[in-house]
Amino acid sequence: MSFSDEEKAKIRTEYRDAVNMTQKELERWLETEESKGVGFTRDGEDESVGHHSGRRIVEIAGTKQGDLTDDDHAHMRKVVAYVHRHCAQGPSHDVETSRWRYSLMNWGHDPLRKSG
Repeated sequence: MSFSDEEKAKIRTEYRDAVNMTQKELERWLETEESKGVGFTRDGEDESVGHHSGRRIVEIAGTKQGDLTDDDHAHMRKVVAYVHRHCAQGPSHDVETSRWRYSLMNWGHDPLRKSG
């Protein structure tokens, strides 16, 4: 898939809004048992889809904007869609230690963090 410059700019803006954890915060989070213990795991794989996505987000964070590939932009768009979809499905209580929050954090979004 190929994106126009306008599409890439829109994806990057939405991504910056969705991913509210820093590269270092996400790297530290991905090392925790809580991070490794949540999410959907495909048959035959040890790592959840979300945990793998988190590692990819860390890689993207370390990439200069001009060096981002179409695959990077596609993943960024996937992250935005996941965060938006799952933020709408949150629990009404015990959010801080919920699997829902931990899963979102694997995708670079801490729902307890205030935006802006």
